[in-house]
Amino acid sequence: MLDYRFIKDNLQAVKENIQNRNMEADADLVVQLYDQRTALTTKLQGLQQKRNANAAAMKQKLDDATRKQYIEEGKKLKDDIAETEKELGETEAKLDEAGRKIPNMCNPAVPVGKLDTENLEVKKVGTPRKFEFKPKDHVQLGESLGIIDFDRGTKVSGQKFYYLKNEAVFLEQALIMYALNTLRKHGFTPFITPDVARQEILQGIGFNPRGNESNVYCIEDEGTCLVATAEITLGGYHSGEILDKASLPLYYCGLSHCFRREAGAAGHFSKGLYRVHQFDKVEMFVYCTPEQSDEIHEKLRLIEEEIFSGLGLPFRVVDTCTGDLGAPAYRKWDLEAWMPGRSDEKHPDGDYGEVTSTSNCTDYQARRLNVKFRDDDGKNKYVHMLNGTAIAVGRAMLAILENYQNADGSVTVPPVLVPLCGFDKISPKSK
Repeated sequence: MLDYRFIKDNLQAVKENIQNRNMEADADLVVQLYDQRTALTTKLQGLQQKRNANAAAMKQKLDDATRKQYIEEGKKLKDDIAETEKELGETEAKLDEAGRKIPNMCNPAVPVGKLDTENLEVKKVGTPRKFEFKPKDHVQLGESLGIIDFDRGTKVSGQKFYYLKNEAVFLEQALIMYALNTLRKHGFTPFITPDVARQEILQGIGFNPRGNESNVYCIEDEGTCLVATAEITLGGYHSGEILDKASLPLYYCGLSHCFRREAGAAGHFSKGLYRVHQFDKVEMFVYCTPEQSDEIHEKLRLIEEEIFSGLGLPFRVVDTCTGDLGAPAYRKWDLEAWMPGRSDEKHPDGDYGEVTSTSNCTDYQARRLNVKFRDDDGKNKYVHMLNGTAIAVGRAMLAILENYQNADGSVTVPPVLVPLCGFDKISPKSK
């Protein structure tokens, strides 16, 4: 969350940022509640001082009338303190609720826009393949190759679940190892993270665990949720801690299952592996000082580019516009791989689809999770937190299947994955 004093001192800029992000939040209410909390805190401190003075006076030798007067005053002070504490607690709860709705400020370079179609393309890598035959989409390929079973996934678990089988099992593991080996080379500490996190950790990261529009699965009566990304568990790893500045930046990467309700998600391009309720992902997460975060954000994006360049997949990089940013993000880069199966009248040969993103969340999450470092001046300051997808296996597999398909219905495995999965081609299965 943003610092309340910052919101008060920069109210107009905060309100403009909310509008640019196309979000609903009441910055005026935050300032009102902040001022109210400040006044109540001052009032409470004054009452407590009077109570202490009253108690000290009671220890003196007093006549009965004076003692009775102090006793009555003490009772009144006790009642006033209890009432003020109650009012302060209610105000703090309202302030916390309103404050959490205020999004992070945006980098001034972020393009202003409401929809993902207004994201700014900044780079293209590779050239989309021109097929000499009509390419299939990954759903058709998964069925003909005998490697993905959506129908039985739906029968057993519901819509947007699936089975991977045969070569797809090894292809998934190869993608995971490829990403982990790349990150190991860059000095990341690897984790396999829990699939469950407390609701307060999700809220700290910026996920809403409640409501119809929530994207997470909550575990009833447990106060916990299934994680939607290892960003949640890696971000909560140091919650409530003061980190050694000399240890920063901390480069972590986490392998986890990811569970998402995908509330409201629909459309032709959400089919198959592109938008599912469960998938595996390798996530990057960094704790650093404020001075380091912009440079590290660029580094994370370049690592994502390295991973997808190594896979031989055409992609583009976009600077995400204000309306397409999540609330915690100060700036976000998306990598969109070329997907031939995304063909329609407007894009007959296919189109780009998001496969990774990386966000600089500055100190927005750290304030919620109370993660600090002790600076050279001896003061404790909030760290900056960054995250980025190394590989979201489902979408990477989708792009590989569609881009590496052959006229005979087979799919060639990207050379970088062959030593990891043990084969160089997936052929159709006879029925």
